[in-house]
Amino acid sequence: MKRLALIVLAGACAGCAASRPLPSAGAAPAPADAAPPPYRIQVGDQLELQFYKTPELNARVRVRPDGHIALQLVDEIVAAGRTPAELDAALSDAYRGELRDPRVTVNVVEHGARRVYVGGEVGQPAMLVLQGSLTAFQAVQQAGGFTETAAPGSVILIRRTADGRAVGTEIDLRSVGSGRHPERDVALQAQDIVFVPRSRIADVNRFVDQYIRKNLPISPTFGMGLGAF
Repeated sequence: MKRLALIVLAGACAGCAASRPLPSAGAAPAPADAAPPPYRIQVGDQLELQFYKTPELNARVRVRPDGHIALQLVDEIVAAGRTPAELDAALSDAYRGELRDPRVTVNVVEHGARRVYVGGEVGQPAMLVLQGSLTAFQAVQQAGGFTETAAPGSVILIRRTADGRAVGTEIDLRSVGSGRHPERDVALQAQDIVFVPRSRIADVNRFVDQYIRKNLPISPTFGMGLGAF
């Protein structure tokens, strides 16, 4: 199996969840006058942390592919999936044992790029920039197509949920390519990973947990190369 990895700014996995169907594209839209939901921090976002009374701890950090940020004096903390206000509170609480009056403000100064990642049994594992719409099958074609050893009927799409978890879903791109079931193709979202295995993965949840979250080599700049798995 080829080794999947990310190229710049990110990839996926703040945690893992069992395989489940993708959300329906036909969900009812919110009312026109509804307030937009608060922004939730994503993998690849760059954050500016400002500490009241202790400016020497001020820092800019990028959210890693596992959804965490590393800080001085405290353990790593989950950032992806939280609003800036929620992360403010979590950091202030985390520093309570280190600082007398910990008050932290979080600002998102750079948003993670709109990229998707294709790896596994494809001609050329790649990072692709989302420009308009792009489906899983189209992404595989842009990455050189399926190799002879690929299992196109058991492609794994890994997507982060709003709360930062990574969910793996098996999709059948063999029937998409043959034209029998084009409706089984899936429109990709930023930070999605499309992984093409050599054979069907029986336990998708375990695959996401063991091979993605635990084994991806993370560089100091949070860039990752798409190598062999």
